[in-house]
Amino acid sequence: MQARSALFDLYGDYLRPRGGRAPVAALVKLLAPLGIAPPAVRTAVSRMVRQGWLHPLRLVSGPGYLLTPKAARKLDEASARIYRTGRPSWDGRFDLVLLGAPVGRREAQQLSFLGYGMLDDRTWVAPRPADDTDTLLREAGVAYERFSAAHAGGSPGAVDVVGRAWDLAAIGQAYEEFVAIQRPVVTAINARSSDQDAYAARFHLVHAWRSFLFRDPQLPPSLLPPRWPGTTAASFFDRHAARLRPAADRFVERCLAAASRAGRVGFSEP
Repeated sequence: MQARSALFDLYGDYLRPRGGRAPVAALVKLLAPLGIAPPAVRTAVSRMVRQGWLHPLRLVSGPGYLLTPKAARKLDEASARIYRTGRPSWDGRFDLVLLGAPVGRREAQQLSFLGYGMLDDRTWVAPRPADDTDTLLREAGVAYERFSAAHAGGSPGAVDVVGRAWDLAAIGQAYEEFVAIQRPVVTAINARSSDQDAYAARFHLVHAWRSFLFRDPQLPPSLLPPRWPGTTAASFFDRHAARLRPAADRFVERCLAAASRAGRVGFSEP
């Protein structure tokens, strides 16, 4: 797990609901159970500041960092997809994007995150339009056109589009592997486990689940194969993410409180 990616998870899942800010000392404490060393945390924080995701500020507890409005919006959108608080609907129309030239790897990853699949190197399709598509392509300097194409769910045309744009067999296998890998990790956490162990297990669970935001466009049931593994995986994730949350929250609160106390003591010293 890279420090920068872990920081996004930490802010999105734990710090955003707590004001989106934290002292550096707390960030170091909260990433330590994941095996991320302090120098890696500080390097990742500096990089995120340069990229406009974090803003430095002085807290009573010492130097800290606050989410920028751009970062807060992105993390809120990701959280809604991770926990499916706003389950997307489908009106039977695909959003087609025709590019004047192929995009680079970074832009391709961002299009995938927005739910688009590639029909060819200049044609991308999504089950619904994404608000950030125009901004992404304009900033990349790529000429493009967008169209809306209607297909009835389950129709040969819709099935053909889905089959060309996404490898559903590979995505389904990835969901099965997710459950197989995470099951022994989360089921090992019980009432006798420490809050720190519960936090680390839950962090890995959410981190692994977040990777599906780049792979699964959240297609409607009418466009998915029967007995779709993503449904079982989602139930597994929801169950264990909720079960481990109270203990994980207690660990986060203790780390934040400890950093705050240490900062106040240091501030009061002559």
